Amino acid sequence: MDPTSTRHRRLGRGARRRPGLRTRPHPRPGSVGAWSLPLRRVAPSGRAAQAVDMRDEAEAVERVRHALADAGVDDLSFTAETAPTGKTTLRLLGPSPAVEPGIGTPHPGALLLVEGAVPHPWRCLPESAPGAVPAPSADPGLLERTLRERLPDAIGATEAEIATAEARLGVTLPEELKALYRVTRSRRQDWGEDHEAAERACRAVGCELFALDGLDIADAPSRHCRWEFAAHEAVITPPDAAVQGLVGSPGWIAFGDNGGGDRLAVDLTPGPRGHVGQIIMLSHEEKTGAELLADCLTDLVLDRRSGHHGGRSDDQPPAVAHVNIRSLRSIEAAAHPGLEVLSLGVWDDEPFSLAPVTGLPRLRTLTAYPGTLADPLEVTKLTGLEFLELGPQEWRVLLDAGAVPRSLLAAATTVHGNQDPLPIVAIANELLALWDRPQIIQTVLEGNLGPLP
Repeated sequence: MDPTSTRHRRLGRGARRRPGLRTRPHPRPGSVGAWSLPLRRVAPSGRAAQAVDMRDEAEAVERVRHALADAGVDDLSFTAETAPTGKTTLRLLGPSPAVEPGIGTPHPGALLLVEGAVPHPWRCLPESAPGAVPAPSADPGLLERTLRERLPDAIGATEAEIATAEARLGVTLPEELKALYRVTRSRRQDWGEDHEAAERACRAVGCELFALDGLDIADAPSRHCRWEFAAHEAVITPPDAAVQGLVGSPGWIAFGDNGGGDRLAVDLTPGPRGHVGQIIMLSHEEKTGAELLADCLTDLVLDRRSGHHGGRSDDQPPAVAHVNIRSLRSIEAAAHPGLEVLSLGVWDDEPFSLAPVTGLPRLRTLTAYPGTLADPLEVTKLTGLEFLELGPQEWRVLLDAGAVPRSLLAAATTVHGNQDPLPIVAIANELLALWDRPQIIQTVLEGNLGPLP
């Protein structure tokens, strides 16, 4: 038996991360604020362990959770080493405003090397479509009459209220949307004790309608995504697409929800084959693009769905390529001028040379599973990288050679297995220091818990 027991944890206080705690070396989910180190519990003879048997432990955890809340800390990683004598060393890791928390692990997530930087897809703005016009079926008058028949008792918005909404959003609302809100401003306080009013409005419009003062712009910042995932997205709009493949647009006015977390929006910046004012749905499971539902709001209300089926780009090489044992089998197969993201995954053969992708003009993201690069220093020839994710040994080669690409906006370390987080934190801090960013602070506490039973 090892003389020292080591455990690596992440402890959380808020409900934003579910679970708030992961345990290593044997990860198991825990509720937010769940306690940390394994404890050998012995229940009284003749019965199973009960909550009362863990009261002291639970009370101790509550004190820690309250302390985190008072300090404004959402989560905290730590390691603990306990010797058989009871001597214990506790190392608290972070947090840092320049580091995203790891997911289910005490290891740091993405490092934000440039303050405020966002991945390329989140910087993309809509392209103009000079020939785009409203759909022939768009009819604000018919829309308003239809809704008044369906919602005769609804309270509509005044012109002043519509103007206030436009000033708040910084955009002129399309006539169809104005017609809708002239019929119902969809405020809960207007419904009083009528608990079925919201359901009637939903049936009348075809979605869960936002209140006029709840209208929002579905722009890129509204579609949040962690750096290590967002860096792997690509914005692609085929020539026959009705909807641009954007993360978000200043011309996407979100006015409703489908009841499952997917937003509906009026699209004022359509794709090459779309209509101004078409209705699109932004899936909460996707980070780019949107689905065309109807050519206009009138069609949505009258349940006339769009028949457009364009937007395919199967004849183009993919901008995002995965090379691993189940996808592409070579970097040569992934290389082409439009390649933006290259991911090297689990591999069972000789490591790769990056020579086939050297000089590609749009390559901005590289992730390489540990051991997949023949020569990590070849990374320096990829001059346009903004996100790089490597294994600890590959980062060590770049750091020791002073060869970390200065074009990077963010970086991450791929960790697999039960690796001690301390060396990973050390690498993270070296990378953060190169950009003069706030480092992960380590606080060491020592004490004695008494001999182990």
